[in-house]
Amino acid sequence: MADIAERIEAEFEVIDRIIELLPSADSLNELSILELAGVGSLLHNFYNGVENVLKQICVEHNMLLPSGDSWHRDLLNLAVDTRIITGDLAIELRTHLAFRHFFTHGYSTELDPRRIKPLLENIQTIYTQFLNEVKKSARVDG
Repeated sequence: MADIAERIEAEFEVIDRIIELLPSADSLNELSILELAGVGSLLHNFYNGVENVLKQICVEHNMLLPSGDSWHRDLLNLAVDTRIITGDLAIELRTHLAFRHFFTHGYSTELDPRRIKPLLENIQTIYTQFLNEVKKSARVDG
């Protein structure tokens, strides 16, 4: 079985690919409903990748993973409490968590380019910060 650094690096590779596939924020108004749904799916996958990294770290360090209806929010809070990521980054990630919740429980036909645009505009910055904080934290070698 791969060690924690290899498993997390594999997640980062998937997230890198997701970000590469995303269109520019300025092109959102030109997309069809079907294309916008694809963007929504990629944004959803981005946040799933973030959660996968956090879960891998928690499991590696024998932390109890949150459960119940609020486990997504609780996982983010656990990552802050255990200093895997900073509170400032968690604030930024909560916007992606909120979108993930909307996308999972809503309808793709309800996607509004104006609400997606801020997610695309800062996704690379948030991801770079996440990558740096996870690698810098004492939780991951590599």
